Amino acid sequence: MNSIFNTSNKEAAQTGIYVVLTAAACVPVFFGIDTYLNMIGAAHDEAVATAATLVIFGCIYIGRHLATIWSARRREIPKNVLNGLAIAIAVCFVWLFIHADFQFHDFPGINLLLYWIPFLTIGLCTGSLVKLFRMSTRKELEAAKTQAAQSQSELHLLQSQLSPHFLFNTLNNMYGLSITQHEKIPQLILKLSDLLRYSVYEANETYVPLKDELAYIHNYIDFEQLRIGDRLELKTDIESITGTDIRIAPMLLIVFIENAFKHSKNTVEPKVFIEIRLKIWGNSILFYLKNSHSRSATNEPTVEKHSGFGLANVKKRLQLLYPNQHDLAIENEATYYTVNLRLNLR
Repeated sequence: MNSIFNTSNKEAAQTGIYVVLTAAACVPVFFGIDTYLNMIGAAHDEAVATAATLVIFGCIYIGRHLATIWSARRREIPKNVLNGLAIAIAVCFVWLFIHADFQFHDFPGINLLLYWIPFLTIGLCTGSLVKLFRMSTRKELEAAKTQAAQSQSELHLLQSQLSPHFLFNTLNNMYGLSITQHEKIPQLILKLSDLLRYSVYEANETYVPLKDELAYIHNYIDFEQLRIGDRLELKTDIESITGTDIRIAPMLLIVFIENAFKHSKNTVEPKVFIEIRLKIWGNSILFYLKNSHSRSATNEPTVEKHSGFGLANVKKRLQLLYPNQHDLAIENEATYYTVNLRLNLR
């Protein structure tokens, strides 16, 4: 019952607003028409101006109603319809100022039509144009909101998939170490606990401070150094970030770093080479990664069935979070894998 009363009150308020706006608009329209009739020397100009004003506003409301009926079953308003209505209004205005040169002295009825048809057309087209433009804008806004909601839902799904993916890969690595180097397991479990704490509890926001993300990356690198040992040849040049004003999408860069460590260990070379650089340059975050790998080894079915999941995930997140605001270049050479990523600052 309350909702019905609220709806009725809302409709009454809208009707009142339309009445006030119409009354306010009638005054300048009347004087504009009266001035026009004086220019062309029409008789009884004030009476004609009053009638023309009433006709125009009557046609405007009729045009609005016709536009509502026409667009009821359309999902979107074609732009060419809006353009056509605007052109029709402009043509009628032009005609009102030039038709005096095309008088039919023997047919006064035709001259009368030449006065009134443009007024009728202007009113109908103006009402239709205003209504259709508002409906088109509203539909575009609703479509944008729907798309944003879908993107946000998809983003949350992608983000929620990262932690299980990381945990799955890490547990696989720890399983191998538990057989060959079981003495490393206690330290690795402590490091893993810190990593999971961040990915589960602190990385749920759309954007997080870059310094927090870099702390997580350093922690992960320590974890992998402990796991790989002396075989790892690591070079890092990561700019120190102390403030919280620079933000980044969480768990974004770690996907590339995780893949680097995962695939580097499959190289046939005795050393695992990884180079990581990150710096702030102008209005961008620049990230560079290079790691050794063996293409033949990574092509083997025994490596990992779902090894491309993380990369596909991060590419989709980049499209959602940094549309037209990032550049990603990946080179997969015979013995090296290189990533160059540029992100606009947030």
